[in-house]
Amino acid sequence: VQGGKRKHKMNKNLLIVGAGIYAVVAWEIAEDMGCFEKIDFVDDTKETAPNGNRVVGTTRDLGRLATEYSNIIVAIGEPKIRNSLLNQIKEETEYNIVSLVSPKAYVARSAQVEKGCIIEPMAVVHSLCVIAEGCIISSGAVINHAGKCAEAVHVDCNATVAGHVLVPAGEKVKSGQVYDK
Repeated sequence: VQGGKRKHKMNKNLLIVGAGIYAVVAWEIAEDMGCFEKIDFVDDTKETAPNGNRVVGTTRDLGRLATEYSNIIVAIGEPKIRNSLLNQIKEETEYNIVSLVSPKAYVARSAQVEKGCIIEPMAVVHSLCVIAEGCIISSGAVINHAGKCAEAVHVDCNATVAGHVLVPAGEKVKSGQVYDK
């Protein structure tokens, strides 16, 4: 991330960091949310995303792209990379780090979803849950009442986090797994 902090006019454009499958999921959720006017990708190795959309730059271009995009999400599956990029963006840029919550997900009114999260369709985040920065809660996943996911956790498809349980930072709860430690 280069270009440093600068003030810019807020707009309704979203930049997705990454251009793999999680980025396409993020793009589709952002489209379904209906609150962004323009949605594009940056990636350090790809020129197009799997959905055929063009990549507009690399992470080195984030400073330059900040005038065109006010909002950003990191959609990379690897928790350490996702968390590192989120921290770098927070420290070095003025982007608004958003969370993307599918309109087809259930998130209880009393749940807390911090910035940089992706909540996929048919996921359940129940009452009094806390989803920390940079988490991915995949389709069919259930975070039961008062469950907590620390930074950069990924709860994969049809996995369950039991009530009153904390999933440690960077952990992946695998598809179909019940996490009740």
